Amino acid sequence: MSKPPISYAKITLAYAVWWIVWGGVQAYVLISLGTDQRTALIDAAVTQFIFAVAGYTINTAMHSYQPSIRNSFYVLGWSVALSVLCVFTEKWVLQQLIIGQPSYFDLLDRSLLLRGIFGWLMITLIAVLTWFQVYVGERQESEKRKEEATQLAREAELTNLRQQLQPHFLFNSLNSISALIGSRPEEARKMIQQLSDFLRGTVKKDDRPLVTLEEELSHLQLYLDIEKVRFGHRLKTDIRISEGSTSLKLPYLLLQPVMENAIKFGLYDTTGEITITLSTKVEGNTLIIEVTNPFDASTASARPGTGFGLTSVQRRLYLLFFRNDLLATSSHENVFITTIKIPQVL
Repeated sequence: MSKPPISYAKITLAYAVWWIVWGGVQAYVLISLGTDQRTALIDAAVTQFIFAVAGYTINTAMHSYQPSIRNSFYVLGWSVALSVLCVFTEKWVLQQLIIGQPSYFDLLDRSLLLRGIFGWLMITLIAVLTWFQVYVGERQESEKRKEEATQLAREAELTNLRQQLQPHFLFNSLNSISALIGSRPEEARKMIQQLSDFLRGTVKKDDRPLVTLEEELSHLQLYLDIEKVRFGHRLKTDIRISEGSTSLKLPYLLLQPVMENAIKFGLYDTTGEITITLSTKVEGNTLIIEVTNPFDASTASARPGTGFGLTSVQRRLYLLFFRNDLLATSSHENVFITTIKIPQVL
């Protein structure tokens, strides 16, 4: 993350102090060479003011140049030309302000080359510092644009995953409602109402990336009620929530595709009743959620489309937390286990 640039007021103050200090040094040298105090102060003030203006000029011009070897020759030419102009301007101004001091003007003429070299060094230093400032500023701006582009891409992908999730579940539910209308109309009406409540809750949470576990479980229960209408007595659920975990945060609608995956592989690959268990625990600063479902190893097989749920969950977790180790699956004694870790962002 790029740091905020130094304020313009601080840069201006530092620039003024820089030239005042050099003015003091110049006045001290002139007085040491026998120049009276008033003349030395006028000389120092005029000299440093002219070179300060030249430095500001090249500073302003440098913001239009991109750092490169070719442009460095233009900058070098600018600095030499400004130095020569400053020296002649300085001499002319001092001749108007200081009158009747031939010894001083003799010293001035003999020091013009030295003044020009000093001025050129100062102007070149300002050009280099400005060039560095422009370069760093452009790098910071480029990094900022990349970060913003990355953030927008992440948000777009998360939105796309959420938009895929809702139709995925909606189509399954509508197919079930269609199948129930003829044989069990009351259950079909109940399922329509539950589906309406589920979708309404989804819309309300659409602009919130994280919700509490309590809110997520409340919304998950609407989904489970719909599925229990579909599968009747065959589907049982056991939800075990550890103390202190209900206020922890997780991405909203994260558990629904995990439970959907467990229901599919639990009910489709087994006969009779099944129980799907969801349990939570807290380890340090991490909420751990475990979903287990039975499966028949002899009949279990992959089906087209069944991979969307866990894949979308893993992708969402990566986009939010930049980690690929937050979802894991395993099996033990005909029980399929899905484990999700949710870091709690402080």
